[in-house]
Amino acid sequence: MTTAVDFHFDPMCPFAYATSVWLREVRARLGVEVNWRFFSLEEVNRAEGKKHPWERSWSYGWSLMRIGALLRRRDMAALDAWYARIGAELHERGGKPHDPDVARRLLDELGFGASVLDEALADAGTHEDVRADHRRVLDAGGYGVPTLFFPGGQCLFGPVLIDPPAGERAVRLWDVVTGMLEFPDLYEIQRPKGAAERQRIHRALQPYLAGRDWVSIDRGEVIEFPDDSRKGGKA
Repeated sequence: MTTAVDFHFDPMCPFAYATSVWLREVRARLGVEVNWRFFSLEEVNRAEGKKHPWERSWSYGWSLMRIGALLRRRDMAALDAWYARIGAELHERGGKPHDPDVARRLLDELGFGASVLDEALADAGTHEDVRADHRRVLDAGGYGVPTLFFPGGQCLFGPVLIDPPAGERAVRLWDVVTGMLEFPDLYEIQRPKGAAERQRIHRALQPYLAGRDWVSIDRGEVIEFPDDSRKGGKA
């Protein structure tokens, strides 16, 4: 039985957030240990000639992960709480945790203190903490989030969700995902997305579309959802 997983996320990604909600349900039911790790969609989708996220004074997901890196040094549970809070703010409420003032407020609400933001940005080591996690995914051949690493070294991309299952359905999905570990030569299963599926995704992502302040990229392509005046896709 698989009892631990490393979960690589970018806090700006709505799909990774939905998967994290499911994984917390699995943890509550099965006691699975979840180790939260980082991956930067800003960096992997960076246009040629643009600054790296670590070259900017504030950089949306990257800076939020630097805060998370500082909290993780103290306790994995602190990063767990931070990701859950900023994820809910953007992906459920349509808020803007990537705004430094909002991030400070959320840190206060969690009891960490708004000064953690400045402490994290003043610590150059938090850049390296995020970069090291990011490189781990790239070195494994990964390209996005959610990416899972299991004991023994196997790595899977996904599951990509918009409606995370709860209860026994969450456990059944965990069994499906971890069942793939038995078949290391199985590389891809994918559900095609027609017009109806894209509409469901579009509806589910409304809070994210309201809260984001960036163009979203899906493996190098800008995606436009139906009936959306702005363009978006995987964060």
